[in-house]
Amino acid sequence: MTTPDTLQTAMLRALELAARGRGFVEPNPLVGAVVLDASGNRVGEGWHQRYGGPHAEVFALEAAGEKARGGTLLVTLEPCCHWGKTPPCTEAVLRSGVRRVIAALTDPFPQVAGGGLRLLRQAGLEVHVGLCEAEARRLNAPYLKLLGTGRPWVHAKWAMTLDGRIATRTGDSQWVSGEESRRRVHELRGRVDAVLVGRGTVVADDPLLTARPPGPRVAARVVVTASGDLPDRCRLRATAREVPVLVFTATGNEGKLAGWAADGAEVVTLPRSDAGLSLDAVLADLGRRRFTHVLVEGGAGLLGSLLDQAAADEFHVFVAPKLVGGDKALSPVAGAGVSEMSRALRLTDFTAEPSGDDIYLHGFAPGSLPG
Repeated sequence: MTTPDTLQTAMLRALELAARGRGFVEPNPLVGAVVLDASGNRVGEGWHQRYGGPHAEVFALEAAGEKARGGTLLVTLEPCCHWGKTPPCTEAVLRSGVRRVIAALTDPFPQVAGGGLRLLRQAGLEVHVGLCEAEARRLNAPYLKLLGTGRPWVHAKWAMTLDGRIATRTGDSQWVSGEESRRRVHELRGRVDAVLVGRGTVVADDPLLTARPPGPRVAARVVVTASGDLPDRCRLRATAREVPVLVFTATGNEGKLAGWAADGAEVVTLPRSDAGLSLDAVLADLGRRRFTHVLVEGGAGLLGSLLDQAAADEFHVFVAPKLVGGDKALSPVAGAGVSEMSRALRLTDFTAEPSGDDIYLHGFAPGSLPG
């Protein structure tokens, strides 16, 4: 017997399955599906496993086979009704013989936007929307943000000592955090579309900004420099033909960066503002490239601009059990900051957990998570 509790349990399972696609399917949404037979037994499940591959409904319905006939399909997002890299999922749903479709969320993608559910209703299926909607919105918050604003989901990351320093007074920063924390950072790099740093980080650290070992995605390395002054020799420039490098700079700096362009970097010019470059313009450009997740790793100026402009969605902070001291030692976040403690950014869904000898702090900006 299919009870409300059975349906909710199945949808929660579909959401759990959907999360497995993180890092593999973007800019597509994370989607999971579960099929119940006419008696309420789970007979098929699946998730969208890779961009360009079959969608969750196809896997779940193929697993169920004839047992799907007369049953219920639960899916975390409305089935698509258009040809993209794969056929419309609505065709597979109609062929399967299910009598009911329950979607957690309507897909706001313009080529779907309720059309898939409408087609299924017109074909005589029983259709419901909204079961576990809040959970589905939270799961696909980055996808929904990209569609709604044209901007990617922004992760801010830094590692610091107990006294809030990212380097000593001489600029030495290797290593603030321990091996386990660095492993987590590489894992994060391996599932985002871009890793952003400012000019100062390139000069001070000469970072490579790749995921080691590689993850499901190869992130573009992005440098933001209003002045266009970058080293002639560094690891980013030397590897620009192997892993993409984007350099955002002010209009008129093309000549300064001609060598970078000749070595394979893409130089993108933007109008100069009073503050240097518009961070929103940088994010808008990355959004047009359909980048869903962007990781900002520093330096302090870039992270400060993120906070000043309320542009960060998710925070990853690693605190090492070390004390550096010194009033000239570097701190992780610069910018203008707030004038009153009551206006300080208070993270939501905040968690703290061990990361080797360090502590990993994780949370979200207020309002970034739906529901």
